[in-house]
Amino acid sequence: MAKKESTTKSFVLRIDAATMDALEKWAADEFRSINGQLQWIIADALRRSGRMKKPINDNKDYEKDTANQ
Repeated sequence: MAKKESTTKSFVLRIDAATMDALEKWAADEFRSINGQLQWIIADALRRSGRMKKPINDNKDYEKDTANQ
């Protein structure tokens, strides 16, 4: 059976305890896993900096999230 290629990549991240605690609280406040929260933070930063275009299926969520800031 052929191995299916994944569209995601894994990596190890070392983070200090205070930052991890804040991240866990933020993720819980938004009903996300820590991994999901990190993915959202990174994607949002990339979009804001112009380094990544807004995905077509995320435009409404992105606009809603940025309108509240």
